[in-house]
Amino acid sequence: MPQLSTRTNSFTDSVIRRMTRIALKYHAVNLSQGFPDFQPPQQILDRLAEVTHEDYNQYAITWGAQNFREALAAKQSRRMGRSIDPNREIVVTCGSTEAMMAAMMTATNPGDKVIIFSPFYENYGADTILSGAEPIYVPLYPPEFSFHVDELEAAFRQHPKALILCNPSNPCGKVFTRGELQIIADFAEKYDTFVITDEVYEHIVYEPYEHVYFASLPGMWERTISCSSLSKTYSITGWRLGYIIAPPHIIEAAKKVHDFLTVGAAAPLQEAAVVGLNFDDTYYEALQQKYTHKRDLFLHGLDDLHIAHTTPQGAYYVLLDIAEFGFESDLEFCEVMARDVGVAAVPGSSFFREDVNHLIRLHFAKKDDTLNEALNRLADLRKKILPRK
Repeated sequence: MPQLSTRTNSFTDSVIRRMTRIALKYHAVNLSQGFPDFQPPQQILDRLAEVTHEDYNQYAITWGAQNFREALAAKQSRRMGRSIDPNREIVVTCGSTEAMMAAMMTATNPGDKVIIFSPFYENYGADTILSGAEPIYVPLYPPEFSFHVDELEAAFRQHPKALILCNPSNPCGKVFTRGELQIIADFAEKYDTFVITDEVYEHIVYEPYEHVYFASLPGMWERTISCSSLSKTYSITGWRLGYIIAPPHIIEAAKKVHDFLTVGAAAPLQEAAVVGLNFDDTYYEALQQKYTHKRDLFLHGLDDLHIAHTTPQGAYYVLLDIAEFGFESDLEFCEVMARDVGVAAVPGSSFFREDVNHLIRLHFAKKDDTLNEALNRLADLRKKILPRK
């Protein structure tokens, strides 16, 4: 029999999605995979109900329905501080997962190098390898998860084709400052590098931090491929509506990749989501307030239990320090915690290139009742999981 491709030999299945399956197996509170357990805005759901009785059951335009792109362009033009052309500077994708893969395949050739900050969302390494490129990892140092300028430039000196920037960052909740972004921009210009951004948490940022779109920095529009989605902003992770925003010559190439990867995103869901894209600023202000409340509830609960944790600046993830338990494998710890404590998390080692085995990731995009139940179960953490010798 012929041998299979070697592309996937260096990585496993998604550990995040695996932990959801483990959560279901043990009936654990699922704080692993980052999706909410509350409903999207009612206006979007009402429009979806209407759409099911209308004529949106066939393919939309491959790179996105016209009204969806126009609404998205209007929203992002206000946010990014430039006029975005809905016909030449946007391609709609099946979630930001496809957006990132399409961006990578658009920007890189086999053998090219790509800078990835560590910790990183697990897909980035896989995207790079599947594209035939080689990842260069640059560490972010806690507690602020800042980079060392000399280490970043050392990576740029290897003449990478692109840098992946997740801002706000999954899993550490880092929000890059304008100064940090300018350093990256200066290196990108000096070494002639694309910057591929993942900005799915753009509207979930905690005071006093501020999200700055990398493409809005002076001179960066031409070399930035901005990827995002509606999943986190409107609590519709299952709808798989993402997008790429970039200059026309980049979008023209990305359209080709997208066309042959997935043909197009779901037509009825695009139609329903237009309602959300037309929300005014009060929606995003309320969203920030909602997640600020959830962060405070969950982190204060962890503090009361004397569980060491990070404090996210954006997104909705927190890293817990489990060093006191002495497990050699954080994956084993997460499996034991799901089984014996009833709370599911993601092992931190799946996010770090470095040898990190003492952190696990939980998320707080849940109803208050769900978070309180998780905290009640975590109160027994030290009783039900004894330290390993």
